[in-house]
Amino acid sequence: MHTPQHPDRIALHNEVHARPPEAMTPPLAIAHLVMLADPSQREESRRHLASLLRDHHVPPPDEQVTHLRTELGALRLRWEMHTEFVTWTFTLRIREDQLAAADLASALDAAPREWLDGLPGQCISSLDLWVLPGARCNGDDRFRQRLLHEDLLVGSAVAGEQAQVFTDFAIHPNGSSRLLLYAGDLPSRRLGRLVQRLLEIETYRMAAMLGLPTARKTGIALASAESDLAGLALAIQSAERQEEAQLLDRLTRLAAQVESQYAATHSRFSASSAYFELLDQRIAQVGEVRLEGLQTIGEFIDRRLSPARKTCEWATRRQDALSRRISRVSSLLRTRVEIEQQQSSQALLAALNQRQDLQLKLQATVEGLSVAAITYYIVGLVSYLAKGGQKLGWPLSAESTAALAIPVVAGSVWWSLRRLHRSMFSH
Repeated sequence: MHTPQHPDRIALHNEVHARPPEAMTPPLAIAHLVMLADPSQREESRRHLASLLRDHHVPPPDEQVTHLRTELGALRLRWEMHTEFVTWTFTLRIREDQLAAADLASALDAAPREWLDGLPGQCISSLDLWVLPGARCNGDDRFRQRLLHEDLLVGSAVAGEQAQVFTDFAIHPNGSSRLLLYAGDLPSRRLGRLVQRLLEIETYRMAAMLGLPTARKTGIALASAESDLAGLALAIQSAERQEEAQLLDRLTRLAAQVESQYAATHSRFSASSAYFELLDQRIAQVGEVRLEGLQTIGEFIDRRLSPARKTCEWATRRQDALSRRISRVSSLLRTRVEIEQQQSSQALLAALNQRQDLQLKLQATVEGLSVAAITYYIVGLVSYLAKGGQKLGWPLSAESTAALAIPVVAGSVWWSLRRLHRSMFSH
């Protein structure tokens, strides 16, 4: 087929095969590390991975690879690069003598210590997971008693009640939390999917919690901003006209502060919300069934994480609500300022109208004087003409002629000026 292809078609198609689960056969020790990394640290993580692979004579990954699985002797490594973090999963087969002695070590013990200490980023989750063969354990299970705190124990039957999982949600002396999985008769690929979901539950649980410190800091800032807004709203009620510009400036600064904080925290809260949703999905997918006397993992997480989840959601809602309130108060203050400006404009227009009336009256007065002046000069000219006309036979004296000419000239001048005014105003 030679039809034009979208440049991302292959990558988008292969996304359904990204990060597939591995087939697993117990007994296994699995260590899972989640390193929070910024863009530079994510690239450094790729270089750190390449150095480990070179030490084991394995070709390094290219720059486009975001997940990799490889064998490093007895240790199996799974490396995945996500948007905010990088995960390192180490899998080691448990020896029979360790299983018989119930002496289960962390898979991290088989990794180079100096190399582990140099992992880029900040660790937000470290989990030791042991996958053991056999059916459901009984109440005096030696592995569970040795590895987990009985007073903090949480567990359930999973995967259609074919397996059991236990944890205590505690950080143990080596800095890792622990999870114990009895695989029962699960097929290897189904066991691999179950293990991947359990690891993702721990990953997304901790990633979702990253929003909690931000929410707490935001809550303090929001409380201060809400108090400032309440004070501004109260001041606006009794403000004089000369104080309004200053209040509007303070309100604008407060709005900028809130919007800046919203921009700085929105991505974190959005990410936490997405991680909480993924966490809910993974918990639902493991198919937990309650074991007598124990809380399920889903019940424990829902009960203990709900306050943190609601805190993040409430911080987001408070930001939105505060932004809307500031917008309303700003609109009210601007409306008040605009009304007062309109009133000032109306007063100014009224003053202008008064001035125009005065100007018209003055103009009418000036026009009257102009008619008199023009009439005076024209009648003077007529008087001179009459004096000259007497020598040519004009019967009236110059004074009589001037007297008779005054009303005619005055009327003509007045009529001419009125006509000129009408002609100008019509245009």
